[in-house]
Parts: sequence; structure tokens; C-alpha cells
Amino acid sequence: MNFVRRALTLASIALLAACAKTAHVPTSPPPLPPVTQPPPVLTPPPPPNARAAGIRLVPPPAIIDEAAAGRALSAFRLSCPVLVLRTDSSQLSIGPDWAQVCADASTVLPGGAGAFFRDRFDWVQVADGKAFATGYYEPTIQGSRVPLPGYAPIYGVPADLVRCTRPDGTTGRGRVDPLTGICGPYFTRAEIDDGALANRGLEIAWAADPLELFFVEIQGSARVVFPDGSSLRIGYGEQNGLPYTPIGKLLRERGVLPPGGASMQAIKDWIRANPDQGRELMRENQSYIFFKPTTGPGPLGSMGVPVTPHGTVAADPKFVPLGAPVFLTMDRPEPNGLWVAQDVGGAIKGANRFDTFWGGGPEAEALAGGMAAKGQAFVLLPKGVAARALAQP
Repeated sequence: MNFVRRALTLASIALLAACAKTAHVPTSPPPLPPVTQPPPVLTPPPPPNARAAGIRLVPPPAIIDEAAAGRALSAFRLSCPVLVLRTDSSQLSIGPDWAQVCADASTVLPGGAGAFFRDRFDWVQVADGKAFATGYYEPTIQGSRVPLPGYAPIYGVPADLVRCTRPDGTTGRGRVDPLTGICGPYFTRAEIDDGALANRGLEIAWAADPLELFFVEIQGSARVVFPDGSSLRIGYGEQNGLPYTPIGKLLRERGVLPPGGASMQAIKDWIRANPDQGRELMRENQSYIFFKPTTGPGPLGSMGVPVTPHGTVAADPKFVPLGAPVFLTMDRPEPNGLWVAQDVGGAIKGANRFDTFWGGGPEAEALAGGMAAKGQAFVLLPKGVAARALAQP
């Protein structure tokens, strides 16, 4: 009997011990239900050109300012010899489409420019036609033909800046490594500022103010005036192939300048007041422009013909045939009227994005530096060309 009690007692103790051990074993929490992720928002890629973006015919305005039409006619005549030979990357036209209207342009009498543009062209809107226009001009800066302390070199186009195919298969401006033979990016603005191109004989001249030279790159041309009163006109030669970053946009995004307050003069004033930060800000724009000496009545646009004050716009050639007339109707009066697309720009990308050219001098600088206009744009094509473009798939 004592044996039985003892056995039961031992069994009870063992059971309690087992229960005690079981009570201290941590249990895994139940699995959480899966989180349902919202479907990704897919942004369609932008259209590659005007044909993909779509065009529609619109009637021309009843009244066309004759002064603006006259300037546009002069610019159009200058463009015609190049226009009829160009390959149109907008895919709206081909060179021979322009031959007859270019011949007609040479016979327009004074006072007949407005009627010429109204009657001899198809007026079309690309995409929704909603336009944004800025301005550019030809600056005059002080310089030297020899290096001086504090002056910045104005570089010509380096021989090792070439179009080459990168390891990923893409082709663009870059530099072939002399040791490996591999195509890679060209020097950045910071590397060039730090002397990557020094002592290679690339200097065309030297600019007295590095900040003014930075803005000459944005404008694409300038007149450099030397101490003896002589001058040199320089124009766009090439770009280093790296992306352009608008420093005004950076200042707005960082709350340094208010929305709508990042005019060229406001940006310059901030950089002069904050030289160290300003220097670093400019280096964030990796793009760098190389120049070449130019001659003639004015700066040369990307078509190789002189640009016309109040008559030339820079446009994206994927959406506007270079050499084509353009009509702007905007929310401020200065850019309204007829222009001719004779130039391109690093920041001028996409449908209905334009940069209006205002010439040289203080008035042009003030107007271009503060230009930011919204409205509608119309591209002019030779009569009948729009119908063909609309009929093509």
C-alpha cells in the first residue's frame, strides 16, 4: 500500500513538473495575414516624337501681327537651304516637302508675310498644344586672351570627346579609356573645374567672371570683350554628354527661392551672396558646354544659320521640324506671334516646349531672364503635309 501511494505520489510530482515545463515553453504567435499591396501605378512613357504624340489641324488666326511675321519670314528664308535637306526626326515631314514653300518665300513682297504664313501652311497642334516658353539671349562678358588670376578658361571642343558605344550597348557622347578601350562618361563639370582639361591647349579665351561663364553655357553663345576693346563671338561647339540639371529648380525645391522667383538674376544674386554654396550648386549640374569661335551677323543656331532676335525659338526637334514656323499665343504679350524653330537646348525637351531668342544687350537680358509664359503653340507645315501625316498609321 505504501508502495502504491509512493508510486502515485511520484507520478503526480512528475506530471506537475511536466506541466510546469510546458507552461514556460514560448509559443509562436499566429502568422499575420498577408498585406495587400496596391497595384503599381504605371506611368506610360512619353511619346518619342510628334507623330506618336498626335497632331490635329486647326484654323489659322484671322489676324497675324505683320512685324512678327516679317521677322519670321527672314528667319525662315535663312533656314530654307538647310531645311530642304534635313531628316525630320519629328516624322511630320521630309525635306522635299519644304521645297515649294521655300521657293514661294523668296517672292513674298513687303507687307505680305502674314498672308504667306496664313495661306501657304497647314496649322497643327502637337498633342494638346499646351506650351511653355522661356527666353535666352546673347550675353556680353569681359574676358582676356591670356590667363589671369581668378579668370575661368573658355574651352574649345576636346579631341577625346567622341560618340562611342558603351558596354551596355547605348551610344552617346563620352570618352574612350586609352588603356582599356572602353567607352565611358566624359569628365563632369566638377572634374573640368578641378583641372581635368588644363594644359591641353583647349582654351579659346578666359572669362573674367566664372559665374557669367556658367550662364553663357545656358545661353549657348556670347560676345567676349577684351581689355583693348576687341571682341570674340563664341557659339556652342559640343556638350559633354552628361545630364543638364537646372540649378534654379534645385533652389526652388530646397526652398531657397520661392516658386516663380527663380529668375536668372535672382539665381545670380543668391550665388554671389553665397559663393561657397553657389560653387557647389553649379557643380551639381554635370553638363558642360564647349565653345567655338564664330563669325557672321549673329550667333549660330543648331541648324548652322544665324539666329534672329524676336524671330528664333529653340525647340525639341522630335516634336517640331527644325526650320519650321511656330506660332505662339501666350499669357504674356512679348512671345506672342510667329517664330521659326532654328535652335535646340539642353532643357528644351518635349512637345510644345520653346525657348525664345531676344538678341543681345541689357533689354534682351532682362526679358530673357524673366521669361516664363504659358499658352498654346501651333506648328506650321507646308500645305497638304498635315493630311498625309494624319493618314499614316
